[in-house]
Amino acid sequence: MDKGRDRYLVAYDICEPRRLARVHRYLNGYKVGGQKSVYEVWATPAEIATIITTLRKLIDAEVDRVHLFRLDPRMSMHAYGIPVESFPSYFVVA
Repeated sequence: MDKGRDRYLVAYDICEPRRLARVHRYLNGYKVGGQKSVYEVWATPAEIATIITTLRKLIDAEVDRVHLFRLDPRMSMHAYGIPVESFPSYFVVA
């Protein structure tokens, strides 16, 4: 993957259905893998800053939660069930 990008895990728990739909739609533009409310995202530091700024506007910080974890690039992936390696040959931010 692009050396300027890092892999992040983004997990969210949004209490209200409209906010949940907005956060889900927004993060779909960045995700390269994931399920339901946990996504894998390849992003530059500038993109992460934009994601954080936007998510702060979309959520209600009193009741919603969003976690962003930067994953160590030296980590190997361990998947159980039907593993899917999410290393696309291209990257598009919609």
